[in-house]
Amino acid sequence: MVARSAWRDVPRLQVRRFASLAMDEVPELAEDILREILREYPGLPLVLDESGEPMALVGIRRALKHFVENLTNDAGGRRVPPEVFQDFGRAAVLQGRSLDSLQAVYRLGVRLAWRRLAEIGQKVQIPPPAMYELVESGFEYLDGLVAQSVRGHAEAFARQAGERLRLQRRLMELLFTEHRSDPGEALAERAARIGWQLPSRVAVAVLLRPAREAVAPAVGPDVLLDMESEQPRMVVPEPDAAGRAELLRRATAGWSGAIGPPVPLTEAAKSLRWAGTAVRLMDRGLLPSGHVLQCTEHTEALVLLPPEELVDDLTRRRLAPLEKCGPAHGRRLAETLLAWLETRGGAPEVAARLAVHPQTVRYRLRQIRELWGDDMDDPDRRFELELVLRARRLRGELAAPGT
Repeated sequence: MVARSAWRDVPRLQVRRFASLAMDEVPELAEDILREILREYPGLPLVLDESGEPMALVGIRRALKHFVENLTNDAGGRRVPPEVFQDFGRAAVLQGRSLDSLQAVYRLGVRLAWRRLAEIGQKVQIPPPAMYELVESGFEYLDGLVAQSVRGHAEAFARQAGERLRLQRRLMELLFTEHRSDPGEALAERAARIGWQLPSRVAVAVLLRPAREAVAPAVGPDVLLDMESEQPRMVVPEPDAAGRAELLRRATAGWSGAIGPPVPLTEAAKSLRWAGTAVRLMDRGLLPSGHVLQCTEHTEALVLLPPEELVDDLTRRRLAPLEKCGPAHGRRLAETLLAWLETRGGAPEVAARLAVHPQTVRYRLRQIRELWGDDMDDPDRRFELELVLRARRLRGELAAPGT
C-alpha cells in the first residue's frame, strides 16, 4: 500500500515492529476515535449490528486493521477498503445526512489515528521521511473510504428515488381512476407515503417529448411527474395559485403539450382526459404546438373538434344547400353566413368583418336567404349552422375573420 522509496527503505524488521504495535493499539484507538467523533458530532446516530456493537466502531476497527495490514504488504498492492463504509454511505441517505458531513467525520478519525501512529513511529524510530509518506498514504486511504461511501450513498439514493417514483406513479394511477369507491382514504394514504400534501384542486398535463432523451421539466417537488409513460403526465396542485402558471411555463420550456382545466382533486381524470384530447388535436395540427398550452384557452376547439362523427353528420345536413354552389363560391357564402351569425349585424358590419364591400355582402346574403329559407329565422337552426361553420373554421376549411 505504501510504495514510495522512503518507506521501502525502512528495514522490514522495523516495519513489522511498527505494524505489530499499531495492531495492538487498534481496539483502544478505535474506541477513542468513536468517542471523540461523538463528542464533536453529538447528534450522530449509532446503529448497532447483530451483536449489539455500534457499526461505526466495527467500521473504524476494520479500517485501522486494514490500513496496518497493508503496511507490511511487500507486493505494494492496494486492497479495497472495507465494504462496511458502503453501508455508512447508505445510512447517510436514510438518515437524511449529506456526504459532506460523513467526510468530515472520516477526516477527524484519520487525524486522531495519525497522532497515535506518529507516537508509535517515534517509539520504533521510523525516519521522518517515511512517516511523511505514511501520513500521505493515510489520506489516500481516506479517499478510498470516501469512495466506498459515495458508492453506497449513490446506490441508496437511487433506490430511494426509484421507490419514491414507484409510489408516485401509484398515487397518480389512483388519481386518474374514475368512480373510486374510497377516494379519500386511499389518496391520503398514498400521498402520505411520498410526503405529498393533498391539494383541493389540480390540473393534469400531458406532454410531448421534444426528443427521446429529453431532460425532464424542472418542476417543483409538489408537482407529480410521471416520465415513464409514452406521453409524460404531470399533476399540478392548486393550478390557480398566484405565479403558478409562470413557473410552469418556465419549467416546461422546450416541451409541447397541454394542461387540462383545474378540477377538484378527486376529478383529476377529467382534467387528464381534456389534456389528452388537446394533445391529439396538436398532433393533427388543429391546435398550436411548440409550447404547453392551457386547455381553458382553447375551449371552442376542444368542444367542437373531438366529436367529429356527430359534427360531420350535422354539417352534411345543415350545409346541404351549398352543394348547389361551386367549391369556391360555396366557401365564400359559408364565410359570409358565419360572419352574419356571429355579428347579427347589417351588411356594413359583416363587410367590415370579412374585409369586403357591403354591396358584396348584400348580394351574398340574398343568396343565403334563398338557399336556407325559413331556417334563417329559426334560432335552433341558426345555432346549428353557427356550430358547424365554426368547426369548419377551426379545421382551417374557412378563413378566419379579417384574413
